[in-house]
Amino acid sequence: MLLFATSDKGGTGRSVSSCNLAYRRAIQGSNVCYVDFDFGSPTAGAVFAINDLDHGTPGNGIHEYLQDLASEPERHSVWAESDRRELQARPDGAGELVLCPGDADGSEFPGDNTTVDRCVKLLQELSREFDLVIVDLSAGRSHATEMVMAATARPELANLPWRWIVFHRWTKQHVIAAHSLVHGERGLIETSKALGDEYQRKLIASIRYVRTAVVDPDGADLSGLKATQVRWLRKIDADLHQMAARLKLGRMNLLGSVPLDPVLQWREQIITDADTVTLNIANQETVKAFSDLALRSAEELFVPGLEAIAQGIE
Repeated sequence: MLLFATSDKGGTGRSVSSCNLAYRRAIQGSNVCYVDFDFGSPTAGAVFAINDLDHGTPGNGIHEYLQDLASEPERHSVWAESDRRELQARPDGAGELVLCPGDADGSEFPGDNTTVDRCVKLLQELSREFDLVIVDLSAGRSHATEMVMAATARPELANLPWRWIVFHRWTKQHVIAAHSLVHGERGLIETSKALGDEYQRKLIASIRYVRTAVVDPDGADLSGLKATQVRWLRKIDADLHQMAARLKLGRMNLLGSVPLDPVLQWREQIITDADTVTLNIANQETVKAFSDLALRSAEELFVPGLEAIAQGIE
C-alpha cells in the first residue's frame, strides 16, 4: 500500500510524525519503505539518525532517479546504517525499514511524461517488495503532489491501494490551512479533477487528517497553570473542534492525534521504547499515538469516511 504524507505548511511535524509511523509499522512486523519526496527539504535521514543523509544524499537520490539521471534510487536500511544506537538493533519480529532519500540541495521541479513514467515504475517496484510505502511530499501545492497524483491515475497502478494523510498542528491557522490544501483553490481535490471524476472520488475517500502537537486541556501536564489559563485552553480547544468539524476535518475524517512532546518538539527524532522506559525523556502517550496511527493506517482499517462529500462533486 502507498501512503502519501502531506501538509499545507512547513513546521507541522509531518516528516517526523510519518517517520515515527514508519518505525512503528516496522516494529509491528511490516516491511516498510520511506520515500523522501520532499524535494526542497529532504531531511528524513536526520530523523532516522543516518548522519550521511541528514539533508539528503549527494548520490543517486529520488531527484536523480525521477529525472532519469540514475538507473535506481539509493536505498538505505535504517537498522544497518543508523548512527543512533537505539535504532541499530532490529527488534525481534520487526520488518525491514528502508529509506530512499532525496537529493542534497535539491528543489522542486515540474514533472513531464517521462518523470511520471519513472514515478510509476518506482511505486510499482517498491509496492511489490514492501507492505507499506510512505511517500513524504513537499509542503503545500507542490510539483511532487501533482506528480504522484498523475502516477496513481495511470492504469499500471489501478489495483494498487493508496491513501493520503494530511498533517496539521492543532491551531486555528493550521486547521484553516489544512482545509485549504484539500478543499481550496488548486488544492488536492481541485487538482485531481483533471484526472477524471472516478479518480477524484477515490482521492476524496482516501484522505484522512492527523493533528500534531496537541495539548490536552485536561491533562496532568497542565497542573501548574492558573485556573484562568486552563479555562482559556479548554475554550480554545472546544472552538478548534467546532471549526474542524465545520471544515470537514472533524472526527469522521480523523486518523489520529500526536500529543505535544518535548522530544518531538526540540529533537525531531524517532521515539523508541527506550526513550520512555530507560531514558524517561519522552511520554508514553506519544508512543501509543504513533502505534495507533501505524495500526489505523493499515489498508483494511483505513475505512473511507468522505463518501457523502464525494457524491456532491461537480
